[in-house]
Amino acid sequence: MAYIQYLIIIIVLLIIALVIIKANGKDFHIEANKLVEYLGGKDNIINIEVNMSRFKVMLKDVSIVNKDAIQKLGAKGIVEIDNQLKIILGSDGQKLKKYIDDLKK
Repeated sequence: MAYIQYLIIIIVLLIIALVIIKANGKDFHIEANKLVEYLGGKDNIINIEVNMSRFKVMLKDVSIVNKDAIQKLGAKGIVEIDNQLKIILGSDGQKLKKYIDDLKK
């Protein structure tokens, strides 16, 4: 009988842990769409290069970029050089580049 109680407690704890993990996980597509929007839309993006955690974006018009919003998305840093932004994003750079490239097609 005690085994059943322990089993129920373990199952409840697992369910709670899964709910917490799901709530803390970010939906990649929503974040990627926000980044594209903050970069001035897909038509403002000319080219993207990814090198490790750096995400280099060449833009038509850098003045319409919302850098504060990009920082709030989790960018560790943003450097602006002419019509380019170098954004330190972390490990999702390649995945993000592929998503934006597919979006631009």
